[in-house]
Amino acid sequence: MRYRRFGKTNLFLSIFSLGTMRCLSSETIFRQTIEQAIALGINHLETAKGYGNSEGYLGQFLGQQSSILREKLYITTKLPPTPDPDQMRQWLNGCLQRLQVDYLDCLAIHGINTWDHFRWLTQSNGCWISLQEALDDGRVRHLGFSSHGTLDLILETIKTDLFEFVNLHYYYFFQRNAPAIALASQKDLGIFIISPGDKGGRLYTPPVSLKTLCKPFSPLELTYRFLLSDRRITTLSVGAATPEELAYPLGLGDHDFPLIPEEIQVFQRLETHIETTLGSDRCSQCYQCLPCPEIINIPEVLRLRNLAVAYNMTDFGQYRYRMFENAGHWFPGNKGNHCTQCGECLPRCPEQLDIPRLLKDTHQRLNGSPRRRLWE
Repeated sequence: MRYRRFGKTNLFLSIFSLGTMRCLSSETIFRQTIEQAIALGINHLETAKGYGNSEGYLGQFLGQQSSILREKLYITTKLPPTPDPDQMRQWLNGCLQRLQVDYLDCLAIHGINTWDHFRWLTQSNGCWISLQEALDDGRVRHLGFSSHGTLDLILETIKTDLFEFVNLHYYYFFQRNAPAIALASQKDLGIFIISPGDKGGRLYTPPVSLKTLCKPFSPLELTYRFLLSDRRITTLSVGAATPEELAYPLGLGDHDFPLIPEEIQVFQRLETHIETTLGSDRCSQCYQCLPCPEIINIPEVLRLRNLAVAYNMTDFGQYRYRMFENAGHWFPGNKGNHCTQCGECLPRCPEQLDIPRLLKDTHQRLNGSPRRRLWE
């Protein structure tokens, strides 16, 4: 396992971190998964107030360990933004009690997804008051944030200089947040990538056509290598449900070298394939089509179509598309069938895409029963 400096926190984290949202089937499975992760070199464990029994299970585990092991582990938990500093104090004290610790190595504000969330943090009477208290008295050593929001919101949050690290969605198949990676690196923030195996394309179970295009590598290996070869990125989340699920990703725990020519050739092959397969229907993700009067997240809808058509990533597309209208600010926007063909987006599209037709086609391909976030 390799370790990297987590930006200005000056913590050295394993390049893979264990996210504890999925290993909750029992306290025994939870403990076994953590023990296996530690044995394989992981020193960073991530939980959250919203992850069911995760904090409680982790607290039970930590309470059974020696102080020496606790000092070698870095614990991050996450709390949602709130306009009420007293609410934040209550939540934070509850986290410390459940985790059975006196301090948190890292606390992330979980989901600065809207401009209201941003204001709750930055206004003079908001929850920053209680966060600053926790930083001053040592209950929290380092503060960061996660975001499922728009790129401009993420950039403005980084620019506040209130945070030492950021948890981001950024993958080979979703590079919209590349400017946020660049700005975070410029400001020496630690960069934690959220769930690349799952949110990056459900690459644990890739379609056959994608596996063929990626040979001699697996799609999952390539997405990890895309990220690990980027020295600006500190650590990648692995959300294992069982100890066995750690074996493959952590087998890449020392693969943090630059991309090799064979890998670059595969990425070029993937790019050529999507261009030739989609032709003039390819959305390049410029986002100039927004805003949509029907609140359709046009670029994300068409990104999912890109992947489904070009790489047969229909399962992943359905998984994400069904979250529209069901996950609130965690995955905002309406589905493509809300398009009224008003035409407002058409003159703004530099590729002159027939956006209403493509939205309809995406809905027919990907719609199904609604999905919610995993811990709900």
